[in-house]
Amino acid sequence: QVQLVESGGGLVQAGGSLRLSCAASGRAFSRSAMAWYRQAPGKERAIVARISSGGGSKYYADSVKGRFTISRDNAKSTGYLQMNSLKPEDTAVYYCAAIPRSDYYGNEYDYWGQGTQVTVSS
Repeated sequence: QVQLVESGGGLVQAGGSLRLSCAASGRAFSRSAMAWYRQAPGKERAIVARISSGGGSKYYADSVKGRFTISRDNAKSTGYLQMNSLKPEDTAVYYCAAIPRSDYYGNEYDYWGQGTQVTVSS
């Protein structure tokens, strides 16, 4: 029973930055791996980044590597996605997800947020 709420989305010009937040209910967040996914119009949902429960292991999709940074603050039960050098192709609904495992490499996360819209104008 974990609730995830994303925030921080919005409209930004190409080359700009946004920081998404994922606020999690309960203390179980600190024991859960989390990830960010996105779904662009007409495309399948795809993973953007993931992070282990302690923050020691991170993964990035090739399309965002070097531009996005995933992080977490377990004391605040919050995950983050810092997005820099944004491109129009980054436009999508961004979702956070979590699973009560120290690390996870699949796509079947147990908990999902409602999503937040990110729109990058050219």
